Amino acid sequence: MYLKTIHLRQFRNYQDQKVEFSAAKTILVGNNAQGKSNLLEAVELLATLRSHRMARDRDLVQEGEDIATINATLERQIGEIDLTLTLRRNARRSVALNGESVRRQMDFLGVLNAVQFSSLDLDLVRGGPEGRRNWLDTLLIQLEPVYAHILQQYHQVLRQRNAFLKKSQDSPPTNQHTEQLAIWDAQLATTGTRVIRRRDRAIQRLAPIAAAWHSSISGSTENLQIQYAPNVPVVPDHPEAVQPAFLAKIQQRALAELYRGTTLVGPHRDEIELSINQTPARQYGSQGQQRTLVLALKLAELQLIEEVVKEPPLLLLDDVLAELDPSRQNQLLDAIQDRFQTLITTTHLSSFDSQWLKSSQILFVKSGEISFPASLY
Repeated sequence: MYLKTIHLRQFRNYQDQKVEFSAAKTILVGNNAQGKSNLLEAVELLATLRSHRMARDRDLVQEGEDIATINATLERQIGEIDLTLTLRRNARRSVALNGESVRRQMDFLGVLNAVQFSSLDLDLVRGGPEGRRNWLDTLLIQLEPVYAHILQQYHQVLRQRNAFLKKSQDSPPTNQHTEQLAIWDAQLATTGTRVIRRRDRAIQRLAPIAAAWHSSISGSTENLQIQYAPNVPVVPDHPEAVQPAFLAKIQQRALAELYRGTTLVGPHRDEIELSINQTPARQYGSQGQQRTLVLALKLAELQLIEEVVKEPPLLLLDDVLAELDPSRQNQLLDAIQDRFQTLITTTHLSSFDSQWLKSSQILFVKSGEISFPASLY
């Protein structure tokens, strides 16, 4: 797939900016806080309807405006597709394909596929489990767009069950209370099981690909293991056992949940364990090892999405080259070549050799405006 154009109106610090992409690699150059990352965020939103910055829609709309739009034309094997995302400060967002409004947002997902790699992704190893769950969920949304709906259903049931537990904290249990909680338990187990089974399947597919990339980058000196550690036990090759195990664990934790007024069982408490040579990377991995691990994860994401959708996704590199040493930079740039359309942000061009610069489109970004250099040579 190839992103031909993107047009931002009143989005972040862009008033009205259109960009036409003319090469497989586009390098966005500029000082910090000029809008480079905002452009990549717009592409990420079209791909996943999520932002890794976790911003609310109102934060994406330019100050003093009510609406922001992101419009793009994408070339795929089936032909050219026009995508539009409209963000509103005080109302729901909407999406359109080829000018036609799309009622279900999951029908918009999967049209444009992209992998985002930013300096924030280094927290995948160092940070808490929520960041790793968000990373896996974002990948799953692209592999299987219906997962966005499944995840939304689970979180809706979780919020309602938590509200019920909170309300029940100060009153003694009654038969009516027990019956009502049993209904929430069943709904949580049903929706949660769908989440768990898909996460488990995704990790099983991703782990060997990431391990192969990690071995290549580390010169076969390190072995990467990725394990899905669900809060509800999963029996290998027996997916039908997840839901009964879920309900059994809810029964075990019932008193603790009532005491604390919150749900203690379910995929919102899952972990994805990352280890190097059998040692947890979070605790013992050096900074270099952690960066190699994240680089392997991102290259594995690219490969897995390409295998599933049968077209190479876009790669969005947000200020990440400065975080990698020259060896890892070369590994990444060699893996990309012209196989993936790549958008790269940087504060300077010294990270790239002359061959890369000659084969790339170079754009300068300043205060939400994008300009084309007359010549670099």
